[in-house]
Amino acid sequence: MAFQPIVDIRRRTIFAYEALVRGTEQESATDILGQVTEDTRAAFDQSCRIKAMILAQQLGIADQGALLSVNFMPGTHYSAADCFQRTVQAAEWTGFPLTSLMFEISEMESLKDTERLSAIATEYRRHGLTVALDDFGAGNSGLNLLADIDVQVIKLDGRLVRGIDSQPRAQEIVRSTAAMANRLGIQIVGECIETRAELDILLSCGITLLQGYLFAKPTFESLPEIIWPDEPLQRRSLSLDSLELSASPGLSSVA
Repeated sequence: MAFQPIVDIRRRTIFAYEALVRGTEQESATDILGQVTEDTRAAFDQSCRIKAMILAQQLGIADQGALLSVNFMPGTHYSAADCFQRTVQAAEWTGFPLTSLMFEISEMESLKDTERLSAIATEYRRHGLTVALDDFGAGNSGLNLLADIDVQVIKLDGRLVRGIDSQPRAQEIVRSTAAMANRLGIQIVGECIETRAELDILLSCGITLLQGYLFAKPTFESLPEIIWPDEPLQRRSLSLDSLELSASPGLSSVA
């Protein structure tokens, strides 16, 4: 596993570390996932979950107050009860606290079996785990998924973020999505951030949970050093305050 942080830039803390599959010689996720078959998918998914928790426990992720973010293995057909039980077993075996886990469901994966994934998300939420919808905006039914699946976090698809400083239409889409998430009490993460210009646009949209090479690249079996922007964020925080004021009365931002 390699780990990449999701930072809370307003508080200058780590919101979560995403666990990313790597080979024992640091082979890429594509290389490793290409070797997984239908017959080995469930066992591989559980092995990844256990490995991520073992390393997270050793690295003290939960002690930092950060979440460990783990991806659902695409195409793994667990029932809600079975999926949760496997997670409990992994947590008990590794000693990692269940409530420090966040599971990312890809929007593209969700489109295939919304009912089952909705049941899994509900089961996880019932036990205090965090559920995120990854790649939001990549599929054709993102808004329907927000209505059907009980998530606490959405992660914007990287294609909306890359080069957003030169794409006025993408800026409006992201700004509207951020306002909607705020009203629903859902935290929003901007990922794949590589430039300061992209960062500035996301901050102007009120998005302060961020992930990308601008802050840290994934590091193998270790936690990377965070690169924080030098410029103070006081003025940019005004956009977040404005976004909060535009929300429904009595509903404050959770980002």
